Amino acid sequence: MKDEDFGDIKITINEFLKEKGISKNKLMNRAEMQRTQLNNYCNQKIQRLDISILSRICYVLNCNIEDILKYCPPNTDKME
Repeated sequence: MKDEDFGDIKITINEFLKEKGISKNKLMNRAEMQRTQLNNYCNQKIQRLDISILSRICYVLNCNIEDILKYCPPNTDKME
């Protein structure tokens, strides 16, 4: 089986920030992240999640991990 056969994890930080009216700059500074690092998370350009970074993001945003990460199951039509 291929990786995509198992579904995907979507990072929804951008959506959460918009919903709560929080700027990326505020999150970046309070979570002690580099701009490039935050942009990579926001633009789905990371391969491996860093639990330390996710913990800082959740702390600053006062949210749960499921508020910023979503599991998208595979298309069940492909499964047999």
